[in-house]
This record gives sequence, structure tokens and C-alpha cells, in this order.
Amino acid sequence: MFSPKQFVMEHSITSEQTAITLPAFKPRAITAQAFLLLAAAFLLPAGFHAAGLPVRQLLPMHWPVLLVGLCYGWRSGLIVGALAPSVSFLISGHPLPHILPSMTLELAAYGGLAGAFRQTFRFTGFISTGLAVIGGRLVFIGIVLLTAAVAQPFFEYAKTALLPGIPAAIGQIVLLPLIAGWWVKRESKEGRR
Repeated sequence: MFSPKQFVMEHSITSEQTAITLPAFKPRAITAQAFLLLAAAFLLPAGFHAAGLPVRQLLPMHWPVLLVGLCYGWRSGLIVGALAPSVSFLISGHPLPHILPSMTLELAAYGGLAGAFRQTFRFTGFISTGLAVIGGRLVFIGIVLLTAAVAQPFFEYAKTALLPGIPAAIGQIVLLPLIAGWWVKRESKEGRR
């Protein structure tokens, strides 16, 4: 016989288990998310530009946004992803105004989807990241098509805008779940002390 109490007990996280994501609104979590927002919006892109590294291949804004979603859930991922391009634009003038709307929605999708797949659907970090990367890219393509934000033919633009980021996407899928798992485990232990 089905018992709601038994279901809750079987599916809740006990003190012996590690949480999948961290509480997003504690002071320490807010500080970490603010730092990752700053990293996504300014520190990584500026550092990569200053070092002459190829930002289209390395996607410096995407890494911290995905990490926030994996660590703090969909709400935090969505918020940091949506804010990062605008904060970056206010600080540095990049991304350029014609790319700002599509990049804002893309990064919001990256963070929101990574968090939703991890926190709500309880997928592995690897699957959550992979699906978020695909979903974010689909949002980007959709916005570019809807707004006609580029002058060149779409497939030519997609080739130059999307293909160079494939190695970074693979790196994100492989590395970010490991980093997120370590961070969540570490912070969960800190919170129990």
C-alpha cells in the first residue's frame, strides 16, 4: 500500500547523504554565486582577452554559469546566466549589443537547465551539463533566427559561431560535474559542522 510518509522518507536526503545541490540563499552561497557571476561577467572574459586566448573556442562566460546551476540549482543558474552578459556589457562593452539578447537567453538557459536537470530531475552532473549545453545552444540558435540578429546567411553564421565552441563544450561536460560534485560535497560537510 502506498504511504505518502514512506515515500517522503525514502526520497528525502538524510544527514548521511550528500545533497545534489546546495541551498542557494545562505550568506556563504550568495557570496560564492556573486563571485561566479563576476567571474562569468568579467574576470574570465577579460583574462582570456588580455592573454590573447580565443574566446569563441573557450567560452569563458559559460563555465561559471553552468557551475552555478550544477551547484545551486536552476533558480541560481537562471539568474546568474541572465545577469552575466549585461554585467559584462556594463563593465567592458562586450558582448556587442546585437549579440546581447541572444547571449543573455542562451546563458540563462545554460544555468537554468543545468540546475533543473541536476536538482529537479536528479540526472547525473554529466548528463545535466550535456543537456544544458545542447539546450542553451538551441535557445541561442532560436533567438538568432527569430531576431535576424546577423547579416550573413544563417548556416555560415552558425558554423562560425557554434562549431568553434565544441571543444569547450566537451570540456564543460567532462570537468564541471567533477568540480560541482566536489564543491557540493565540501560545502555540505561544512554546513553540518
